[in-house]
Amino acid sequence: MGFSCGLVGLPNAGKTTIFNALTDASAEVANYPFTTIEPNISVVPVPDERLQRLSAIFLQQNVIPAAIKFVDIAGLVKGASRGEGLGNQFLSHIRDVDAIGFIIRCFEERDVSHIFGNIDPTRDVEILTLELGIKDIETVENRLKKALTSAKSGEKRFIEEVHIIENLKAYLSGGKPARGIKKATNIDPLLKDMRLLTDKPAIYIANVDENDLGTKKYSESLRKISNSNGAPFVIIPGKLEKELMEMKGEERKDIMDAYGIRELGILNLIRAGYKILNLITFYTAVGRELRAWSLQKGTRAKEAAGRIHSDMEKGFIKAEVINFLQLDQIGSESKAREMGAIKAEGKDYEIQDGDVVRFLFKG
Repeated sequence: MGFSCGLVGLPNAGKTTIFNALTDASAEVANYPFTTIEPNISVVPVPDERLQRLSAIFLQQNVIPAAIKFVDIAGLVKGASRGEGLGNQFLSHIRDVDAIGFIIRCFEERDVSHIFGNIDPTRDVEILTLELGIKDIETVENRLKKALTSAKSGEKRFIEEVHIIENLKAYLSGGKPARGIKKATNIDPLLKDMRLLTDKPAIYIANVDENDLGTKKYSESLRKISNSNGAPFVIIPGKLEKELMEMKGEERKDIMDAYGIRELGILNLIRAGYKILNLITFYTAVGRELRAWSLQKGTRAKEAAGRIHSDMEKGFIKAEVINFLQLDQIGSESKAREMGAIKAEGKDYEIQDGDVVRFLFKG
């Protein structure tokens, strides 16, 4: 799995339309709040031209790309953190995703009413951010109660935890997201353990009308918000892209050219997700299987082996590595071996984007 992305937004923001466009799914779309009650989930293969080329080099037919899981979650309303709308049921579904895609309505349509009656991306982002923040404060307060109880023992580590959590609560109460906290060794474990919603990387997605692609009528204000937060920004004409997903070949290309769309939104969103999560892709060719794997940049060879199987990490001996660019230029694995282009690397070697790796380990 590459990464998981939870799609959130106000009711009638077009979340499910975009989910269908991204995943070629057929989730229900309707003009009333809470069409999505249980989350729609779809796993999407990551388009990868390098993988196609490697398939030709290794003469592999069983090719498995990296994948992304999209989770379309029920519309979030003001007061959700206190149980309004689907409340906690909504919020519980985004605990486990790696990133949150904020789908913001940037289109007008008479047949699809806005929950507040008018289009205002800034207001919508503020509501979504506030509700997630309120829920995080609740999570922190619950953790603080436990820490205070433990601190009665007088143990230094529990007393320090109380101090850290109190500072964290004060920070969140100021309306700031947890992802903005300066990371430190004493706070990182707590953040990971509490899985705060505002600590997750954010991607801002403008759902626009295809006729507004050139004008950026509402999306420009969302772009400014994303820039101020240092977050990726993606424009997706949800309704049009859903139609494009149903087209093939020249028909799709003609429509994309007519609207000046160079590539589908899924590619932009994947690129944004990989960037914000600091992900790279490496490849393995074992037996009849050629496979792409995603992992964080800076991951060492032994740990990367563990992504495939825990036994490979435990019995790690070495990694035989050649980067895609060099292998593609040489044209075959056997010739690369003859030329000495495949290098033996130890457990501390950092896997690079595009590396083709064969792990040797004790079974």
